[in-house]
Amino acid sequence: MTNDRFANSISSALRHPGVIALIVAGLTIAAMLIVDHGPWSRAQMQPAHVAMYATTGEAAHAAGAKVLPTEPKSPIEPDRPGPKTSPTVNPVTP
Repeated sequence: MTNDRFANSISSALRHPGVIALIVAGLTIAAMLIVDHGPWSRAQMQPAHVAMYATTGEAAHAAGAKVLPTEPKSPIEPDRPGPKTSPTVNPVTP
């Protein structure tokens, strides 16, 4: 009879929302520690041709490409009348 009361009190305590929240929080913290500190999260070595250039511009110059700035907008050009539109994501070129 004593064991039966003890089992009932444990099962009713485990159904309490606070206990459930603590169990879920503990499992979540354990999962984050496993994911963040696993062997797959180590720094990866870069090949020499990737690590040699710090910026895209340096890599382009090394490959012989020209990196040109965009042409500035004319200061005397008036704004378009009407509401502003969003830029075209995929412009169609004929």
